[in-house]
Amino acid sequence: MKKQKSLLIGALLLSAAVVSCKEDEVKPDPIDPNQPEWVQEETLAGGKLGTTFNQSASAYEDPTPATEQAGMATAFKYGEFFFEHTITQNNPPFNGLGPVYVRSSCETCHPGYGHGRRMERYRADDWANGYLLVVFNEQTGAYEPSVAGMPQTKAVAPFKAPIDEEKINIAWLNYTDEWGNRFPDGETYSLIYPEVTIPEDAFYAPLVNNYGQLAFRLETTIGIYGTGLIDAIPDDSLKAQYQREYDAGADLNPAMWAGNDWAATGYYGKTNHPKRFTYALSRGPLQDAPGSNAIWNITNVNRSNKRSHYLSLTPSIYADAAAADPDVQANFYTYFPQWNKTGDPATDIRNYLLCDTLPAEMSDQDYVNFMIWHRGLAVPAARNLSDSVVQRGRKLFRDLGCATCHRPSWTTGPDNFTDPTGFFADGDPRLPRYPYQKIWPYSDFVQHRLYMVNDIRTGWCRTTPLWGRGLAPICSGHADRLHDCRARNVIEAIMWHGAAQSDARWTVEKFRQLSKADRDAVVKFIDAI
Repeated sequence: MKKQKSLLIGALLLSAAVVSCKEDEVKPDPIDPNQPEWVQEETLAGGKLGTTFNQSASAYEDPTPATEQAGMATAFKYGEFFFEHTITQNNPPFNGLGPVYVRSSCETCHPGYGHGRRMERYRADDWANGYLLVVFNEQTGAYEPSVAGMPQTKAVAPFKAPIDEEKINIAWLNYTDEWGNRFPDGETYSLIYPEVTIPEDAFYAPLVNNYGQLAFRLETTIGIYGTGLIDAIPDDSLKAQYQREYDAGADLNPAMWAGNDWAATGYYGKTNHPKRFTYALSRGPLQDAPGSNAIWNITNVNRSNKRSHYLSLTPSIYADAAAADPDVQANFYTYFPQWNKTGDPATDIRNYLLCDTLPAEMSDQDYVNFMIWHRGLAVPAARNLSDSVVQRGRKLFRDLGCATCHRPSWTTGPDNFTDPTGFFADGDPRLPRYPYQKIWPYSDFVQHRLYMVNDIRTGWCRTTPLWGRGLAPICSGHADRLHDCRARNVIEAIMWHGAAQSDARWTVEKFRQLSKADRDAVVKFIDAI
């Protein structure tokens, strides 16, 4: 253990030294002042405080200029270790795995810090498997309470996984759209979608829903770069976007927008951000969004403000099943002797699993560093905007109406961010900030419906930011898109927008009428931003 600890400290010191050297370098301004003003402006996808000009395989991994200017570069590297390192049960500071978990490493499902990739099978340990299972009642849309919102398929001894992943099957089926997967000029494309099946005996705890009512979907991880910049978009700007779309007659999710104001479940409260993260728009401030939750619930690592286990939507269901399991009872004290408090295994197992005063496994400073890293990830600069084909694609993107939902730019506010958990103060000086930056995420951060076969739960899906996605093949090793990676390239992603009832149908109809050269120009532009 001492040798392992010294190696870790040495690695951290070396990393800090490398960062210090980088901070001393003079970085030339890569913006060409001879280019049109709009090219110079839009090249800075994350604004002056949030853009990296790295176009290599590590383009998603750089700290923002704001992070470096605030003197947080070393803390950023410390935080990065928690994203990249495999979490175990008993090796501080990367300890705390279990009793059940989704993944043992964050980077496993965010390959190269990007979007998860399409998988042929569901195995948590498969590299780049960013899939989270979605188990819900197909009639009501409600999650199945006996498993978590992000169901776990792994467990540490003596516990058993809530779902046996070896029984999960993913079949990729061919789909033919109403145009026969063919453009008017004869060029063809293919479309596929996933069909997920999980037998009833794969579930460890008793189901609340009738098994026949359950549906299963896949929802992949998103790219995590630039999330601090998204968090810095003012609440009022998001509200104005909803109002603008509502006034234009757009169909908006009533769970988010109630006419002229936020719906009760769409807004946390007067002092907290509207929801802006995840495909399902389930999270508001970044400080209580997927990353801050994932370091707890994906690996089940406790910290001072998260001192319970992530088990199931109704935690007692899994706890009761484990407490009554003879195998768990027989081995519980071998692994957790300190929990022999009543002498009754069933009682002690249940008390352990449902305890909400567990000791912190992740220190407060480690969590701060993790969030410096998370909030401090830069966005890659847009590329080749001076290219004539890219410029043609940019114009067509707007003419077709793509920019209606994929809104090009936003301007951040003072970035006095909030944290509903209370861990960070509003605008906490320990975290990087991005005040008054013009950024180019290419998203309205509103949910729309595409009416795809085997669609996302509820059908409502946030417009995915497009910035930096063109670098995915070299950063993440794939070009898969959409919420379940059914699109293997940009053309497929566009054509999945074309269902008869889709909010984007009118745009796809116009896209289909373009020449091949113009379609390719649109793709080249999307890959450039």
